[in-house]
Amino acid sequence: MNHQGNKERIVTNDEVYQMDRDHVFHSWSVQGQLNPLVIEGAKGCKLWDYQGKEYLDFSSQLVNINIGYQHPKVVAAIHQQVDKLAMIAPSTANLARGEAAQRILAHAPDVFKKVFFTNAGADANENAMRLARLFTGRTKILSGYRSYHGNTGSAIVATGDPRRIPNEYAQGHAHFFQPYLYRSEFFADDESQECQRALTHLRHLISAEGPQSIAAILLETIPGTAGILVPPEGYLQGVRQLCDEFGIVLILDEVMAGFGRTGSWFAFEQFGIVPDLVTFAKGVNSGYVPAGGVLISEAIAAYFNDHYFPGGLTYSGHPLAMAAIVATLDAMDEEKVVEHAAMIGREILAPQLHQLATRHEMIGDVRGCGVFWAIELVSDKNLRTPLADDQMAAIKADLLSAGLLPFIAGNRIHIVPPCVITPDEVEAGLSILDAVLTKHAL
Repeated sequence: MNHQGNKERIVTNDEVYQMDRDHVFHSWSVQGQLNPLVIEGAKGCKLWDYQGKEYLDFSSQLVNINIGYQHPKVVAAIHQQVDKLAMIAPSTANLARGEAAQRILAHAPDVFKKVFFTNAGADANENAMRLARLFTGRTKILSGYRSYHGNTGSAIVATGDPRRIPNEYAQGHAHFFQPYLYRSEFFADDESQECQRALTHLRHLISAEGPQSIAAILLETIPGTAGILVPPEGYLQGVRQLCDEFGIVLILDEVMAGFGRTGSWFAFEQFGIVPDLVTFAKGVNSGYVPAGGVLISEAIAAYFNDHYFPGGLTYSGHPLAMAAIVATLDAMDEEKVVEHAAMIGREILAPQLHQLATRHEMIGDVRGCGVFWAIELVSDKNLRTPLADDQMAAIKADLLSAGLLPFIAGNRIHIVPPCVITPDEVEAGLSILDAVLTKHAL
């Protein structure tokens, strides 16, 4: 049911669907082939449509609803901020913005001193690259082929996946292959070989591109959309060492992996390194109001004490987004959401997904941590042949029909529920997944 003015009226799925198809232009799609899911509301880890059909969310939408839907403390904070001050320019000093920066920095290593706020992850990566270029006086950005950094000018060109190809207008970018043992580019037999050969490959690329021309290496700490590719032990340390050797800024993109998703506040904490710049968005306030930003290390922040920064956004540090950040991080602290996500990954998802792989021949690989997992589906386990698109589409349709909202990319199902998901909800979702994979058994 919906309210319009003082009149109550019945809203249907068909009405909302048709309104969307008549008037809304969607991203990443051929408009005539769309069939969008209709959603009326959500709470916790569940969503529903106007007919009352319910879905358990194993996608966190675009892997951003870390604290779950309609968290009462975050919703209340947005209401309170609306009543006080709904909008103010970024050139002003504002309590909500200052507190949001303070809260974020409190969860980061001491080397980080400032936060530049953006509207999302894409423009966070844009501005991180800008900061690195200005700080070093160099122009090139190196990034991985297996990556997604956003759909704005430089961010989409830094992206490695094929969506960059029709969008390659920015200059000064080169790509390299990161480690991915299951589909190794380096003919490796184990994680150690994969790590060392990937680092050798990166060193060769740095040499070929000219170290003196490279401003930054931009990496997702754990590539998300590309497949939740947890780097092998020693890889990120090796990248850090290469950056130090050649005076290159290391930017870690934590837009998807940050703020509890991997079972720690930042994913890089699990790899024993500290980058120079960190980009974030999504989980910082679960997208209740769009927000992103860049964590800036002391050396880079100090450079701009007497050098001009040529960048800015009208809605940088928007008060409603900042209030949502403060409430989100406070609630995550109070409710131990990050620790809960780590427990769910360690005690439930890890063992049960690996158990699923023993029962289903089509599961070729299982990988992840926290509430950030992927299962890779194959038609031939020995050849590792990716499951065909039509088979993946049929699996997705059956998951939705059974009431599970999945995140599917290529031949993978990403298991990425909200960080607050309960053990019983995880069990229910995995039971649906098990049943659907059994139906589609090879």
